[in-house]
Amino acid sequence: MEIKIEKLSDSDIEKQGIKKWPVWEKEPSRFDWSYDTQEQCLLLEGQAKIQTSGGKEVTIQAGDFVTFPKGLQCTWHVVEAVRKHYRFE
Repeated sequence: MEIKIEKLSDSDIEKQGIKKWPVWEKEPSRFDWSYDTQEQCLLLEGQAKIQTSGGKEVTIQAGDFVTFPKGLQCTWHVVEAVRKHYRFE
């Protein structure tokens, strides 16, 4: 299971209505998480390192559009406070 990271143009963000999605915020911390459904999110602020149960680590930061696949088990390490728009499929 792979975490997909993209950069979206302002027009793509507008077309998908991402700015209308709910906002989630988290202070620097570390926690385990699993995805029952696919999540898409646009990081507005901050940085986090996500380590999958398979040992792969990715860093996400402000400006990244991230897709977390259904069934993913991982550990979040929020390095700088995160603020993101999100949507579960």
